[in-house]
Amino acid sequence: MQKMPHWADVVLIPVISLLLAAAISALVILGIGENPVAAVTLMVKGALGSTYGWGYTLYYVTNFIFTGLCVSVAFHARLFNIGGEGQAMLGGLGVALACLYIPWPHWTVAVVGAGLASAAFGALWALLPAILQAKRGSHIVITTIMFNFIAAALLNYFLVNALRPKGAMEPASAKFPAATNLPTLHELLAPLGINFSKAAPANVTLLIAMLACVLVWLLIWRTRLGYEIRAFGHSQTAANYAGINATKITVITMLISGGLAGMMAINNVMGEAERLVLNSVEGAGFIGIAVALMGRNHPFGVFLAAILFGFLYQGGAELALWTSIPRELIVVIQGLVILFTGALDNMVRMPLERIFMRLNKGGA
Repeated sequence: MQKMPHWADVVLIPVISLLLAAAISALVILGIGENPVAAVTLMVKGALGSTYGWGYTLYYVTNFIFTGLCVSVAFHARLFNIGGEGQAMLGGLGVALACLYIPWPHWTVAVVGAGLASAAFGALWALLPAILQAKRGSHIVITTIMFNFIAAALLNYFLVNALRPKGAMEPASAKFPAATNLPTLHELLAPLGINFSKAAPANVTLLIAMLACVLVWLLIWRTRLGYEIRAFGHSQTAANYAGINATKITVITMLISGGLAGMMAINNVMGEAERLVLNSVEGAGFIGIAVALMGRNHPFGVFLAAILFGFLYQGGAELALWTSIPRELIVVIQGLVILFTGALDNMVRMPLERIFMRLNKGGA
């Protein structure tokens, strides 16, 4: 007999975990002498109270969708890919090369070419850790996190020695051609009569990220490959007995995972900065881990969790700007969310299971 309904596992446990994290965060804010109610009000107003705030929130949401999907796809095969940061960095390099050296006629063509380049570079950066895991038994956590540092060094080399314009001091590429510039939400919504902030960086990549959620759902739950990935994740021994090739599944899953992380660069490199800069990822690869945990590794859950973390990022920036609350407090709140949704999951799950078991017995 199931200990509790599926909806409780998917919805109730994350909501309770989030409320516990919020309660402790409120105590921390009280401890530094600020009003938690006023702080939350300011965060809501800054992140959701204007089209400018929404524009930045949705920009962060787009980044976190890609990195959250990256982690969740790998996790279905019980592969903990924490190299999304490095894979997104190299995805940015792919976007920069595609935009700078291919004469695209229009952004609609450029976004396809740059998207394929970003996915390819991110996937290739996940390939070697996948092979090391499948062939040599090297733990994917160790190899992917170390590859983040290698990716940062490699990106720095290319920016300083190959992509930096002559005479420039900043480690950044030249501006991309105008034909590759992606339309912002302001430009997309203006023909519909919706006035959206011109200064907000949210762009058409948000729609691509939402499409990626749908495609990942179809892949994992509606294809043979997705079934093999899930079967391999549940039991490698049983999957091998059923004829599923462990090496093949490990490599393909990591290629898809790395490609999703790499595609984040469409948003932050091609869409927002319109050039490649050194720290364009800004930790989104690691936030993707929390997004996947919070979203229970389901694309729709990832989408909702990305909205939450996008709100925290933009709202936290407003707190740091208008109050004495440091920006680092948002990192504390993110850590508490991860703690309750991940490490302390059983602290919420076990009491709820007992409650539902008693309700089931009472109704029998």
